[in-house]
Amino acid sequence: MKRWIMVLPLAVFLLVAVFLYRGLFLDPSELPSAMIGKPFPAFALASVDGKPLTEADLLGKPALVNVWATWCPSCKIEHPYLNKLAEQGVVIHGVNYKDDNAAALKWLAEFHNPYQLDIRDEQGSLGLDLGVYGAPETFLIDAKGIIRYKHVGVVDATVWREQLAPQYQSLVDEAKP
Repeated sequence: MKRWIMVLPLAVFLLVAVFLYRGLFLDPSELPSAMIGKPFPAFALASVDGKPLTEADLLGKPALVNVWATWCPSCKIEHPYLNKLAEQGVVIHGVNYKDDNAAALKWLAEFHNPYQLDIRDEQGSLGLDLGVYGAPETFLIDAKGIIRYKHVGVVDATVWREQLAPQYQSLVDEAKP
């Protein structure tokens, strides 16, 4: 009996060590999303410029839905690339997350607006429904408004080329009559 008591702490330590060792090789940017394969959450919010919007306004074309805020330093880094994508014809909608609307309007005037629609989510309710951890986060939705992919972090040329562009193009091809 005493031998078992002496071995038990070692066994527990080894079990914990295995889990911690495994965690060293996980990618923190790959946060799981329960929303993949589900419709974009229902909402009725205003746009940054005051127009009423609902989830129905997102339907019709595949799009990136970018969660951003003026208080987010990473959003400032990715914003020029989002402008470039918009100039190339990529459909991008924004969700201005837990932000001051006057600051958002100033930001878009100063840094240009890549968003075809820009949803004002001052209370964070839409972000909560989407399972947003913070900004920036980007969702890829199909023409029917189904969430197909989620990227956490900055969208740059590498992320676009390796992760988002192939999926976006596939959804564009799928949406063609």
